[in-house]
Amino acid sequence: MLVLGRKKGESIIIQEDIEITILSVDGDTVKVGITAPRHVDIFRQEVYLSIKESNKESAVPASSSLNDLISRLKSK
Repeated sequence: MLVLGRKKGESIIIQEDIEITILSVDGDTVKVGITAPRHVDIFRQEVYLSIKESNKESAVPASSSLNDLISRLKSK
């Protein structure tokens, strides 16, 4: 992990097309602005983890689905 100190109004550049700017600091809260191309997904960590968990729950292994289908067809 790279750790950088920044003040209000200062930025960090990632590669050539992502810029993170410190907009304000209020106690323990830091407000950041992110400029990035539209194709770059940007999420708060808790939202990303929730999406990841939802995707994991909805994914069913193909072999499992196929085996279930075969079992149902044989029982008919």
